[in-house]
Amino acid sequence: MSTTETDYYELLGVERTADDRTIKAAYRKLAMEFHPDRNGGCKENEAKFKAISVAYDCLKDPQKRAAYDRYGHAAFQNGMGGGHPGADFGDIGDIFETIFGSAFGAGGRQQARRGADLRYDMEITLDEAFHGESREIEIEVSQACDSCHGSGATPGTGVRRCNLCSGHGKVRAKQGFFVVERPCPNCHGMGEVIESPCRSCGGEGRSDRPQRIEVDIPPGVDTGTRIRLAGRGEAGPRGAPPGDLYIFVHVAPHPVFQREGTTLLTRVPVSFTIAALGDSVKIPDLGGESHEVTIPAGIQSGKQLRVRGAGMPVLQGRGRGDLVVEIVVETPTRLSARQKELLREFRETETGEECPESRGFFDKLKSAFGT
Repeated sequence: MSTTETDYYELLGVERTADDRTIKAAYRKLAMEFHPDRNGGCKENEAKFKAISVAYDCLKDPQKRAAYDRYGHAAFQNGMGGGHPGADFGDIGDIFETIFGSAFGAGGRQQARRGADLRYDMEITLDEAFHGESREIEIEVSQACDSCHGSGATPGTGVRRCNLCSGHGKVRAKQGFFVVERPCPNCHGMGEVIESPCRSCGGEGRSDRPQRIEVDIPPGVDTGTRIRLAGRGEAGPRGAPPGDLYIFVHVAPHPVFQREGTTLLTRVPVSFTIAALGDSVKIPDLGGESHEVTIPAGIQSGKQLRVRGAGMPVLQGRGRGDLVVEIVVETPTRLSARQKELLREFRETETGEECPESRGFFDKLKSAFGT
């Protein structure tokens, strides 16, 4: 493909009015697609990659782009425009980082590997989630070695610069058109080599030991709440910063209450006489306060009564959710002879107005089926 004939905007698949961000995004996408290391040495794709690199080098530079917009490819011929644009290896480095990932800092040496984050699953009761509490846990975790204090070297000895990479932590190797940088195999990207590794930790600078940690559980936590304890994860190798410890909370089921966010739900069975005549019941909440809930006469099974501010605390906030009381009308299963007699007498006095939903349902049946 000839870059002197193909329009640079067409090569990158963007409009001539595209902004710098759009042009860069298009270049990154195409560079990843046609990168030689991803295409098994395909000559056509390698040529395409070179072409889009030349196009991007021109269009990302305001002066070169202005000249190209005015004169086209002629702007870079016969000495015009400061010469023909070439591939910008700074931006190609960005593509390498996107494709392969990068563990190197701006100074070239590999950044110290941070210790791994740890996860701990903790089960608590609903009462503990309501009040919050402080709990001590014990975990096996890598900590800084006591013998070498995290350096990885035998006390009295030190480290020296890696001879293979000259302390840069990476080495270069040529692959076709490109020079690729990789972590140094001798120092594993650290840039330094321990002369005499610590016997206690084998040069790692850390060792596994049990550790007791105090965890503060705030009121209002729910299943899935994640508590982060910064710096309480695994120690990093050879003095590198530690990771974090994440506590994942699981709230055990409660025998009385079900939870939906900050709302507490409880199902209260009542006799059909209470449902018919009305009454009141006392329901305690998790905070120890008792709430009198009025049951109106004629209440139906499934009806919910709400007590404001009697639910769970708002996590890291103010106030509480609600307590919802769902009424379940219970039909008696064991009746005395006198009770049965009274119910028969009551049934004889029924007119159908007492239970409008039941009467309405059977009226619909008659209308639909003519019975």
